[in-house]
Amino acid sequence: MGISMTRTVALPIEGGCQCGGLRYQVVAPPLMIYACHCSSCQRIAGGAFGLPTTITEDSLKFTSGTPREVVWRSDSGNERYGTFCGDCGCRIAHGQKPSNGILSLRAGTFDDPSWVVPAGHTWTKSAQPWFKFDPDDILWEEQPTDYVPLIEKFQTLVAFGEKS
Repeated sequence: MGISMTRTVALPIEGGCQCGGLRYQVVAPPLMIYACHCSSCQRIAGGAFGLPTTITEDSLKFTSGTPREVVWRSDSGNERYGTFCGDCGCRIAHGQKPSNGILSLRAGTFDDPSWVVPAGHTWTKSAQPWFKFDPDDILWEEQPTDYVPLIEKFQTLVAFGEKS
C-alpha cells in the first residue's frame, strides 16, 4: 500500500491555530514530515501519533497573534519547548533548548493539510498496538540518529514551488 505519487505544494505554506488568533507562514520547503509515536506526541496530538513537519526556525513567520511557550522534557531526555495560541491552546511548533535551528511544526495546523504524508515513523516502540505499519515504511523504535533516509524519502513524496 506504499504511496507512489508526488504532491506539489505552493510556498508559502499558511496555517494557524483553531480559533484563528495565531497565524503563520512557512516560507521555505520543509525538510521532512514523519509520524512520531512517542508518548509526548501522542499526548500533544490527542491521538495515536503526532505529525512533525521539520522546518528551519527562520522559515516560520508569525503573521498575526503572539505565540505563548511551554517547556518540558521529551522521551529522549531533551529539553523541548512548544509554541501555542494563548487563546485556544492549539500547539503550533516545537523546538529544542538550546536551539539547534530546527522546529517541528504540527502538520495538522496547515490550512490545507491534504498534501501531508509521513516519510516514516519514529518511536514505534510506543505505538498503539492497533496501529499497523506499511511494509515499505521507514521505522525507528526510538529517536533516529540519522534523518537522511526520512529526508530523502520525503523529497520523493512532495515537491515545493512558488504560489502563482
